[in-house]
Amino acid sequence: MASFIVKQMVGGKLKDLKGDLGVDKPEGGEKTEAAAKGMTEEEFEQYTQQLQEEKEEREADVAQKKAERATVRTHFRDKYRLPKNELDAEQIQAARDDVDLPEELAKMIAEDNQEEQHKSSVLGQLSSIQNVDMDHLKNKAQATLEDLKNNAEKCALM
Repeated sequence: MASFIVKQMVGGKLKDLKGDLGVDKPEGGEKTEAAAKGMTEEEFEQYTQQLQEEKEEREADVAQKKAERATVRTHFRDKYRLPKNELDAEQIQAARDDVDLPEELAKMIAEDNQEEQHKSSVLGQLSSIQNVDMDHLKNKAQATLEDLKNNAEKCALM
């Protein structure tokens, strides 16, 4: 332990005194980055170009995914009448492609819309009431319509 402390204190000063006496420098100067990685200049350029292309592809994929998520959020904001978010609009525009809802989500939304339309109809409202015989109600409504038509034919004013 004591030798380590002494070496730390004296080692740096000893190197300053020695200078570069025992160190051999390469004649060609410092190694290039390509040589350090064991490649030729052409190989290194191709390698860096490939890395750049892969990076751009990843960034494009990430932007596309962000735009898809923003589209989903925008859809739900519209559906539930929530305030719009500028960041979502920017992400959708940044993707440049037409961003659609994912297929699974689009199917779910279509099913929800059908259910909402059914629930908003009169029959949908009546079916939500418990202990209602829909067939009986339907038959009774049709019978009432037929009675009205028959009475209208007998009416002297019409």
